[in-house]
Amino acid sequence: MRLSRSLAPVTLALALAFCAPYEASPHARVAEESPSSPFEAECRTDVSGSHVVAHCHNPYPGVDRVRLHIECDRWWDLDTDSAPVDAGPAVTVRLTGRCWKEVRSAWISHQRG
Repeated sequence: MRLSRSLAPVTLALALAFCAPYEASPHARVAEESPSSPFEAECRTDVSGSHVVAHCHNPYPGVDRVRLHIECDRWWDLDTDSAPVDAGPAVTVRLTGRCWKEVRSAWISHQRG
């Protein structure tokens, strides 16, 4: 009986510590990021035979680093990825690439600059 009386305050303290509201528990404050603003340039991709041309216009104030990716249809034809190009605010960039034969697909990837 004596053992349970000595554990009662400890048990009560642990129960209160674990049942405390989240805001009351001590923790480090982390600055919350603002919702990310849009940054992706608007791109138009045209495929003509084995040639691909993409025009990307960035209407946003941030820089968008764009890349053209081309997947060729033939197994022996090498797929290509262009070098990244920075599309600054209110700037239109042109990206080109080609396959030896047919193009299976072409797309643009975006990255914050």
